[in-house]
Amino acid sequence: LGVKQTEECFPILVDLLANDADYGIRADAAGALGYLEDIRAFEPLQRAFYEDTQWLVRFSAAVALGNLGDIRAKQVLLSALDSNEAVIQQAAIAALGEIKAVETVEKLLTFVNSDDWLIRQRLAEALGHLLAEKTIAALKFLVKDEHPQVREAARLSLQKLAKV
Repeated sequence: LGVKQTEECFPILVDLLANDADYGIRADAAGALGYLEDIRAFEPLQRAFYEDTQWLVRFSAAVALGNLGDIRAKQVLLSALDSNEAVIQQAAIAALGEIKAVETVEKLLTFVNSDDWLIRQRLAEALGHLLAEKTIAALKFLVKDEHPQVREAARLSLQKLAKV
């Protein structure tokens, strides 16, 4: 429904996200709403993030909010950074980059020394969308990371920002 878009897709997906008993279906509906890139999905996705108790639904909602590219998602995604679930933090970091929330760089930089290399990788990728005073220095730090995927993500983000 998120890929083969028709007029009926949006209301069906919103209903599935809000009402399906299967959390896997709710998570898939959140993801599909993100693929639609329809800003009407902001409120249902925000509600799902705050109200659903299943981490997979919350993760999918965070990713989908990033896909929408709507800056209104900033507060939801900032709250996701405080999650106990690393995957939700990863999704929020990536999504903050996707919505180009430059004013969140300071908060994002608190993850630069995370024990989780995937979080550091998502941070390096997100910073490639967020040109700010401390972005380049953080990416130069991440280029020296112990994990090769973090180093590569930081290198690519530095290249991307050099073209801006």
